[in-house]
Amino acid sequence: MPEHLTISTSDIIYRLKLSCQIPEVIEAIASQAIIAETAKKAGIEVTEAELQSQGDKFRLEKEIATARETWVWLDKHHLSVKEFEELIYNSLIAKKLANHLFSAKVEKFFYENRLLYDAAVTYEIIFQNRDLALELFYALEEGEITFPEIARLYIQDPELRRAGGYQGVKYRKDFRPEIAAAVFAANSCQMLKPITTPKGVYLVWVEEIIPAELNNELRETIIDELFTHWLRKEIEFLEITTQFDADVIAREELLSHA
Repeated sequence: MPEHLTISTSDIIYRLKLSCQIPEVIEAIASQAIIAETAKKAGIEVTEAELQSQGDKFRLEKEIATARETWVWLDKHHLSVKEFEELIYNSLIAKKLANHLFSAKVEKFFYENRLLYDAAVTYEIIFQNRDLALELFYALEEGEITFPEIARLYIQDPELRRAGGYQGVKYRKDFRPEIAAAVFAANSCQMLKPITTPKGVYLVWVEEIIPAELNNELRETIIDELFTHWLRKEIEFLEITTQFDADVIAREELLSHA
């Protein structure tokens, strides 16, 4: 085991290539270039007060409370103070551009796609054996066993088992189509008959159906979705050329002849 290890830029790029992460990095770079150019054309700017506020919010989210903790975090992520400010600026300019482009389109989009944003609170257990799922379903109906008891017996994942199969609040579009059809045809506090899917047989308890309502949280969600879709379309029409530094190319050639 080495006592000291020096990692170069070419090492990091090579590791990204081997872990198949280069496409995501390229997409992120392209996205930022598109955002910066579009925001500039639209005359969108970020004030010092907005930067400060967003920086404070970021530190709060990361649980960075003191100046020392800030320096430790920056050092861990190999960021200078200027680069940290750029990170905050980029997130702010993207958010402002998203609102500029799509805030006026949210209501129309919501009412045209309202059903997609109906939500449900569910618990689920996945079986590979339909007969077993049916047997447990009928046992539930007869009161011979409870859903939490089945979850403790048949859910393998520890965290999910402790939560009793709780799936949280999910929009209709977040469910598999065959499950969504059954869930949103049900009432609150209803056990569904086992649903067969390619992934397995689902036993689902519907705790609550939540009709779509255009509140601030959903408004932000829709803006983010429209913005993400717009960015992907813009990237599709962008001609991207990648150029790796000479030391990266030399390293690859050396390894290929090793």
